[in-house]
Amino acid sequence: MAMTALQRLAAAATRRPADRAPIFCNLFDQGARELGMPLREYYSRGAHVAEGQLRLREKFGYDNLWSLFYVGKEAELLGCNRICFADDGPPNVEHFVIDDLDDIASLEVPADITRHPAFEQPAECLRLLRQHAGGTYPICAYITSTMSLPALLMGMERWMSLLLMGPVDARDALLARCHEFFVKEVEAYRAAGADVILYANPFGSTDTVSMKFFLSHALPWIERDLRAIGTDGVVYYCGTSRINRVLDIVLDTVGIRTYYLSPFDSIADAKEIAGGRALTCGVINDARMIDWTEDEVVAEVRRMTDAGMPGGRFLIGTGVMPLAIPEANIRAFVTAARDFGSHDGGAHA
Repeated sequence: MAMTALQRLAAAATRRPADRAPIFCNLFDQGARELGMPLREYYSRGAHVAEGQLRLREKFGYDNLWSLFYVGKEAELLGCNRICFADDGPPNVEHFVIDDLDDIASLEVPADITRHPAFEQPAECLRLLRQHAGGTYPICAYITSTMSLPALLMGMERWMSLLLMGPVDARDALLARCHEFFVKEVEAYRAAGADVILYANPFGSTDTVSMKFFLSHALPWIERDLRAIGTDGVVYYCGTSRINRVLDIVLDTVGIRTYYLSPFDSIADAKEIAGGRALTCGVINDARMIDWTEDEVVAEVRRMTDAGMPGGRFLIGTGVMPLAIPEANIRAFVTAARDFGSHDGGAHA
């Protein structure tokens, strides 16, 4: 049966019949190459990013579109005024809004993110993606969790020091501001047309923090975040950090129904833990795709689908695809995912 990508994703999430598993191929900086322009120019206009996303999806044939420019865009909404642009990698925060603890008190959360100058181009990107692909392809937004956002505002090393060693009043004040921003940001992206909210939270994995810290500190903030925004269209994502150890805890506690695994998580174990209650996404180790042959890419996708397709509720995905991955390997990934992710018959039916 012919299905749109959005229908395919909805079917996978609810265990309804579908033609194949959805394929998420997360290409970002590649859009600048597609349009023949440097990253700084590409990310200066929402129209560029929308065009890049539409061209890349058409070129490779996967199932999702992104409104994400670069993660530092969130810091710009909170006062960051310098982003470092490289020739061969993603942009990063150069100016930290919080230089010392006294800056926390003056951190200003926009009253209306949709009217902030730094949201103008992402809103334009979303408008164009909706215009050209809305209702057909899921449009994804990347939203940094409350507990992870301070790393963009003061740097990971200083945030880890404050988070783990205090002072507690400064830590809690910063988290409260970040939570206020987080809720408003999700509302803004949903209102602008995002179908999928990637809840990005490295602190939601015991690869980053201990289980004791996860239960006592990280999980309560996850609960607070999700109570505020709801779970519709929310994907639990911890980057390349493993989530199998906490998957059942998060599922039972907040009810998120989609989990974007780490390449280092066992897909079979994740499916068993979820027990048919949630959609799990098997993620290829795309850093390895830089050097793998096409046959090696295909073999890895086959391994993933052998583990993930039985029982359904499975999504095939990538992490943040490095620019250095050869286009032939991107095509090999998508083609293999379409072939081995088919529900037409064979071992995966």
